Amino acid sequence: MSAIAALPFLPDAVIFDMDGLMIDSERVSIACWSQAAQELGLPIEDGFWLRLVGLGDRDCERLLLQHIEAGQVAALFARCHDLYEARTHAGLPLRPGILELLQLLREHDIPRAVATSTRQPRASRKLAASGLLAFFDVVVTSSDVAHPKPAPDIYLLAARKLGKEPARCLALEDSPAGIRAAVGAGMTAIQVPDLVHPDEDLRALGHRIVGSLVDAHALLLPHLR
Repeated sequence: MSAIAALPFLPDAVIFDMDGLMIDSERVSIACWSQAAQELGLPIEDGFWLRLVGLGDRDCERLLLQHIEAGQVAALFARCHDLYEARTHAGLPLRPGILELLQLLREHDIPRAVATSTRQPRASRKLAASGLLAFFDVVVTSSDVAHPKPAPDIYLLAARKLGKEPARCLALEDSPAGIRAAVGAGMTAIQVPDLVHPDEDLRALGHRIVGSLVDAHALLLPHLR
């Protein structure tokens, strides 16, 4: 594996995706989609659910409508929502290295925001239940923008709420849709793939790709000594 390029500067702010990056929730989400589809007798193959990772509700609906009818999509969303709420009520596991990274940024007074495709109030509930909410100055969700990821709106709004230039912000993402959003916003982006790994088209964006949040932590350290 080739060496990861050093970060060009100490970021003025760091903006985090939530699901799959900080919280180990994508596997739970896919399991809920699959269970809901099976209960409703919908003819959707299990491999399809990976296509929904990182997308907002509208884009998920658009993809589902290619396979099932509108009424079935509504029923699927409702059942999946109930299953997901039941499984996430007590909080979800954290991805390795996230607490150490957030503590490092807080110790150095680097502002932090969340930019997530999850809508409110679920986003804040998940962050609070996982013990992460207090680490962030700003939480921006797909409820706050007209166009969710892969559009750059969420990241641009997060930077604006922090009072920082997008070009001076670092974005951390796991999904292809999130990376396209962050790069489209003009930010330096690091991808920590979870369930969906970057293909050649995504790699052509030129962002940094690392194996874990521990690796992302290591990229920041030279600027903090």
